[in-house]
Amino acid sequence: MNAIKYRAIVKNGRLEMPLVNLPEGTIVEAILLVEQTTQIETDETAYLLSTEANRRNLLEGLGELKQPEKYVYVDIATL
Repeated sequence: MNAIKYRAIVKNGRLEMPLVNLPEGTIVEAILLVEQTTQIETDETAYLLSTEANRRNLLEGLGELKQPEKYVYVDIATL
């Protein structure tokens, strides 16, 4: 038996896999190993999205990441 390992992220409830060139009629067995998020990650995400103000600030910050001219550069040696 041969194995093919591929790591993917579910998007819109779908799991997309790359095209695997196997002969027609090949029998395969798929086993999905699902990573569980930790409670800390869940709590942090819930907090960040808990209020309209938090959501707005988060989206604004994400938008600013697309604008390098707004970046603030810090020299670590001066900290």
